Amino acid sequence: MNLLKEDITGSIGTDLYLCSIQWRAGTLIMDEPTDINGKDRGPDPYTTLLAALAGCTLSTLRMYIDRKGWNIPTIKVRLNMEQSNVSGAITTTIERHIDFGEVNAETRDRLLVIAGKCPVSKILENKILIPTDANYGNLA
Repeated sequence: MNLLKEDITGSIGTDLYLCSIQWRAGTLIMDEPTDINGKDRGPDPYTTLLAALAGCTLSTLRMYIDRKGWNIPTIKVRLNMEQSNVSGAITTTIERHIDFGEVNAETRDRLLVIAGKCPVSKILENKILIPTDANYGNLA
Protein backbone atom coordinates (compact mmCIF):
# COMPACT_ATOMS: atom_id res chain seq x y z
CA MET A 1 0.00 0.00 0.00
CA ASN A 2 1.44 3.37 -1.01
CA LEU A 3 1.59 5.95 1.76
CA LEU A 4 1.13 8.81 -0.72
CA LYS A 5 -1.83 9.23 -3.07
CA GLU A 6 0.48 10.56 -5.77
CA ASP A 7 4.11 9.78 -6.56
CA ILE A 8 6.77 12.37 -5.88
CA THR A 9 8.81 13.08 -9.00
CA GLY A 10 12.09 14.86 -9.44
CA SER A 11 14.41 16.08 -12.14
CA ILE A 12 17.80 17.69 -12.54
CA GLY A 13 19.20 19.46 -15.56
CA THR A 14 22.67 20.78 -16.22
CA ASP A 15 22.59 23.34 -13.38
CA LEU A 16 24.92 21.61 -10.91
CA TYR A 17 22.98 20.06 -7.96
CA LEU A 18 19.75 22.03 -8.53
CA CYS A 19 16.91 19.52 -8.25
CA SER A 20 13.24 20.16 -8.79
CA ILE A 21 10.98 17.86 -6.75
CA GLN A 22 7.28 17.86 -7.61
CA TRP A 23 4.73 16.90 -4.99
CA ARG A 24 0.91 17.00 -5.02
CA ALA A 25 0.60 20.77 -4.50
CA GLY A 26 3.81 22.30 -5.77
CA THR A 27 7.52 22.15 -6.30
CA LEU A 28 10.37 21.88 -3.83
CA ILE A 29 13.79 23.06 -4.93
CA MET A 30 16.77 21.19 -3.51
CA ASP A 31 20.42 22.13 -3.82
CA GLU A 32 23.73 21.59 -2.11
CA PRO A 33 25.63 24.05 0.10
CA THR A 34 28.18 26.40 -1.43
CA ASP A 35 31.09 24.63 0.29
CA ILE A 36 30.60 21.69 -2.08
CA ASN A 37 29.92 23.84 -5.16
CA GLY A 38 26.17 24.09 -4.86
CA LYS A 39 24.45 27.45 -4.68
CA ASP A 40 22.38 26.78 -1.52
CA ARG A 41 19.10 27.68 -3.29
CA GLY A 42 17.19 25.09 -1.29
CA PRO A 43 17.71 22.44 1.34
CA ASP A 44 20.16 19.64 0.67
CA PRO A 45 18.99 16.00 0.87
CA TYR A 46 20.17 15.51 4.48
CA THR A 47 18.35 18.67 5.59
CA THR A 48 15.22 17.55 3.77
CA LEU A 49 15.32 14.16 5.48
CA LEU A 50 15.67 15.79 8.90
CA ALA A 51 12.94 18.31 8.02
CA ALA A 52 10.57 15.41 7.31
CA LEU A 53 11.33 13.96 10.74
CA ALA A 54 10.95 17.39 12.40
CA GLY A 55 7.60 18.08 10.75
CA CYS A 56 6.24 14.63 11.52
CA THR A 57 7.43 14.80 15.14
CA LEU A 58 5.87 18.22 15.71
CA SER A 59 2.56 17.32 14.02
CA THR A 60 2.26 14.04 15.92
CA LEU A 61 2.95 15.78 19.22
CA ARG A 62 0.50 18.60 18.46
CA MET A 63 -2.29 16.10 17.67
CA TYR A 64 -1.65 14.22 20.90
CA ILE A 65 -1.39 17.36 23.06
CA ASP A 66 -4.57 18.81 21.57
CA ARG A 67 -6.45 15.52 22.06
CA LYS A 68 -5.40 15.50 25.72
CA GLY A 69 -6.38 19.16 26.12
CA TRP A 70 -2.99 20.07 27.57
CA ASN A 71 -1.83 23.67 27.62
CA ILE A 72 1.43 23.42 25.68
CA PRO A 73 1.34 26.31 23.22
CA THR A 74 4.70 25.79 21.55
CA ILE A 75 6.84 22.77 20.80
CA LYS A 76 10.31 23.11 19.34
CA VAL A 77 12.56 20.45 17.86
CA ARG A 78 16.25 20.50 16.92
CA LEU A 79 17.83 17.70 14.88
CA ASN A 80 21.18 16.76 13.47
CA MET A 81 22.82 13.53 12.43
CA GLU A 82 26.18 11.87 12.17
CA GLN A 83 27.49 8.74 10.60
CA SER A 84 30.16 6.35 11.78
CA ASN A 85 31.85 3.56 9.87
CA VAL A 86 33.09 0.63 11.90
CA SER A 87 34.58 -2.22 9.90
CA GLY A 88 32.54 -1.24 6.84
CA ALA A 89 29.23 -1.04 8.69
CA ILE A 90 27.73 2.44 8.51
CA THR A 91 25.60 3.58 11.42
CA THR A 92 23.60 6.79 11.21
CA THR A 93 22.60 8.45 14.47
CA ILE A 94 19.94 11.16 14.40
CA GLU A 95 19.84 13.28 17.53
CA ARG A 96 16.42 14.77 18.24
CA HIS A 97 16.00 17.34 21.01
CA ILE A 98 12.47 18.48 21.86
CA ASP A 99 11.48 21.50 23.96
CA PHE A 100 7.95 21.37 25.39
CA GLY A 101 8.39 24.37 27.65
CA GLU A 102 7.44 23.97 31.30
CA VAL A 103 5.93 20.49 31.72
CA ASN A 104 6.25 17.98 34.54
CA ALA A 105 8.49 14.92 34.19
CA GLU A 106 5.57 12.51 33.68
CA THR A 107 4.16 14.59 30.82
CA ARG A 108 7.61 15.04 29.27
CA ASP A 109 8.30 11.31 29.39
CA ARG A 110 4.93 10.50 27.81
CA LEU A 111 5.51 13.06 25.04
CA LEU A 112 8.93 11.58 24.29
CA VAL A 113 7.26 8.19 23.79
CA ILE A 114 4.71 9.80 21.46
CA ALA A 115 7.49 11.52 19.49
CA GLY A 116 8.99 8.11 18.82
CA LYS A 117 5.66 6.96 17.40
CA CYS A 118 5.53 9.54 14.63
CA PRO A 119 5.27 7.76 11.27
CA VAL A 120 8.59 9.07 9.92
CA SER A 121 10.37 7.90 13.09
CA LYS A 122 8.91 4.46 12.56
CA ILE A 123 10.05 4.41 8.92
CA LEU A 124 13.58 5.50 9.79
CA GLU A 125 13.91 3.03 12.67
CA ASN A 126 12.86 0.02 10.61
CA LYS A 127 14.29 -1.81 7.64
CA ILE A 128 14.03 0.22 4.44
CA LEU A 129 14.21 -1.32 0.98
CA ILE A 130 14.77 0.80 -2.13
CA PRO A 131 14.11 -1.29 -5.23
CA THR A 132 15.29 0.78 -8.20
CA ASP A 133 14.83 0.40 -11.93
CA ALA A 134 15.43 2.47 -15.05
CA ASN A 135 12.42 3.48 -17.12
CA TYR A 136 14.32 5.08 -20.01
CA GLY A 137 12.11 8.06 -20.67
CA ASN A 138 8.88 6.57 -19.36
CA LEU A 139 8.58 8.83 -16.31
CA ALA A 140 5.91 11.49 -16.65
